[in-house]
Amino acid sequence: MRRSAGVILLLAALAGLLGARGTVARAAPMRPNVLFLFTDDQRADALGALGNPVVKTPNLDALVRSGFVFRNAYCLGANMGAVCTPSRNMLLSGRAYFRWQGPLAPADRPNFPDSMRAAGYETYHHGKRGNTALRIQERFEHNLYLKNDEAERRSGEPGREIVDAALRFLQEREGRSEARPFFMYLAFGNPHDPKVAAPRYLDQYDPAKIPLPKNYLPLHPFDNGEMTVRDERLAPWPRTPEEIRRHLRDYYAVMTALDGQIGRLVRDLKERGQWQNTLVVFSSDHGLALGSHGLMGKQNVYEDGMKAPLVFAGPGVRKGQSEALAYLMDIYPTVCAMVGAEVPAGLDGKSLKPVLQGEQRKVRDTLFVAYRDVQRAVRDERWKLIRYPQIDHTQLFDLRADPHETHNLAEDPKQAPQVERLTGLLQEWQRELGDGAPLHVENPRPRAFVPPDTQ
Repeated sequence: MRRSAGVILLLAALAGLLGARGTVARAAPMRPNVLFLFTDDQRADALGALGNPVVKTPNLDALVRSGFVFRNAYCLGANMGAVCTPSRNMLLSGRAYFRWQGPLAPADRPNFPDSMRAAGYETYHHGKRGNTALRIQERFEHNLYLKNDEAERRSGEPGREIVDAALRFLQEREGRSEARPFFMYLAFGNPHDPKVAAPRYLDQYDPAKIPLPKNYLPLHPFDNGEMTVRDERLAPWPRTPEEIRRHLRDYYAVMTALDGQIGRLVRDLKERGQWQNTLVVFSSDHGLALGSHGLMGKQNVYEDGMKAPLVFAGPGVRKGQSEALAYLMDIYPTVCAMVGAEVPAGLDGKSLKPVLQGEQRKVRDTLFVAYRDVQRAVRDERWKLIRYPQIDHTQLFDLRADPHETHNLAEDPKQAPQVERLTGLLQEWQRELGDGAPLHVENPRPRAFVPPDTQ
């Protein structure tokens, strides 16, 4: 009788732990929060932990050291000078810009916020209003824009408005009974110009001690088809070392200021006990020349123009890095795969989860980049070909031996097979994406570039 009573008490205790409907036994593990930090105009090398010995970014460096870095992540390109517009539309749609008409991706196709909301996430966006994915961003439950992009940049504290609002959002969630994880997409407007940082950031950099880019030139050697666009007018021709160092000082100071704001957000998540269950993604919409090749902007298909940093950290992410070829539009399907959300069919982006988890070395063999109808490029693990159809000019670079693209091998007869092979790959990519831009024109323009200040 005593044994029967003991069994009854034990069963009762177990029932109490499980709840009336056995919720403990059947409850699925909580999906991780997702924090997506996305900057504007950030070179792939503009982080201390990614090999830059000058820029001070301690908070982002800690993220890099704890996570996984993709060293070859690219914006696919642009059909306009404001490269950030197609970049952000491709990012949130997972599709190449050739797939839609006009500057904005439609919101009636699969998109990042819809996929995350369907997976049970509370979706939140805060970023700039101009040159972005306005239609898709309307799909976020919380869709905020900077009150004044220009004023935010000129405050000297870039990123503060977005981080202040994010902290308020996290505080408001504390009092809610719902248990949905968050998907927070913070699309900062920096380090895009005007590059304004408070004196306490500027004082950390001495322009005279800032090294020039390894591929610095005073003037680009030929007309690439976009030599006088807005970004290229931010510095006079020729680009002097002193002018480039001044731009780099301002650029690095803004990155240091933005890094401090990101640090505030990280500390808050840790204090709330949310950090360990948050998948963090850090990237940017494209790169920036800042003196590389004699250029200033992102309207080029060199590594400096279209390559961006890409870092994952948090649950399910191992420490390490990869040379796998990646697109920024891969972020959408990758995050879905990492958190167990459905990856929609028909995306041009590919999930990088197999690389993140060490199951595969890569997800694609080659990668294509385009800029308007004036530049096309394709690369594999070693070689890169750039075609300028309007001036009938080709560049070939051995990225393994020449990562800064300083030695054009296209005219070397020994490299003719490489040029032919890569040209074929370029045409295959064009057919796949529906890119009808010609690689040759009947009457090419002269190759020489004469700066407007000297005409």
